[in-house]
Amino acid sequence: MQFRDLDHFLIDAAPKVLARGPIAVVLAEDGVELVSTLEHVLNVGFRSAILLHAPTVRPPTVLHDNVYYIPNNPHRDDALTEPLNRLIAAAPVGTWFHYCYNSEYLHFPFSETRTVGEMLAFHVEERRDAMLTFVVDLYATDFAASPNAVSLEEAYLDRTGYFALARDGENGPKERQLDFFGGLRWRFEEHVPKSRRRIDRISLFRTRPGLKLRQDFTFENEEYNTYSCPWHHNLTAAVCSFRTAKALKLNPGSTYDIDSFAWYNSVKFEWSSHQLMELGLMEPGQWF
Repeated sequence: MQFRDLDHFLIDAAPKVLARGPIAVVLAEDGVELVSTLEHVLNVGFRSAILLHAPTVRPPTVLHDNVYYIPNNPHRDDALTEPLNRLIAAAPVGTWFHYCYNSEYLHFPFSETRTVGEMLAFHVEERRDAMLTFVVDLYATDFAASPNAVSLEEAYLDRTGYFALARDGENGPKERQLDFFGGLRWRFEEHVPKSRRRIDRISLFRTRPGLKLRQDFTFENEEYNTYSCPWHHNLTAAVCSFRTAKALKLNPGSTYDIDSFAWYNSVKFEWSSHQLMELGLMEPGQWF
């Protein structure tokens, strides 16, 4: 269903759509893999998907009735945070949201046999209102076949090279918060601004009054930014993403400096939660 803008959606459809979560919000920066991204979030169990798309990007026409299209300028600094924070404010308290970009795919432990709703219900039982996700870079290795470095059939990822550093606060390191790095942003860091090198996101969260997402993918509520509760490890998930590969390959400042993303630690992505857990890229916590 197409809307003129976010105001139109909030007036005409938000009360009904936002009443039934979990909800996925996809920011389309271009037209790459729009259909596969939207189908993926619906297939893993999100009840609705909201696509924030550039006015120049034509939304898919052959998708489900529970996909909602809203024009949005993807190139301004608050292209994600401004509409998402308005959706948070409009949703009932306790509604689960997930946000991602086009050509990004959420995976969570045992996602082949369990829905995202089942996972989030368990997470609530552990008194958690947000979930840490790692952005795992995917990339094609054959630029001749995939000039934008995007290929679902020939996707690769780094099996190692990930690390974490303490997150600084006003009075020392923040409790249960870390900055995570790795993937293409680490290997090609000379082409990535320092502020965009982290691969951690709080991209699954539950609404509460006054909740706001910041532009660095953290929330103003610091407990939302923690990787686990104080007493044991919690679930984490992975957002498998072609976004960095696509940007590095299409950006004039980097495309001619990169012959290939492949290296000796590249492995074929199996589109499997088991593979991601084996590589340590997400944590099942106490959920079995």
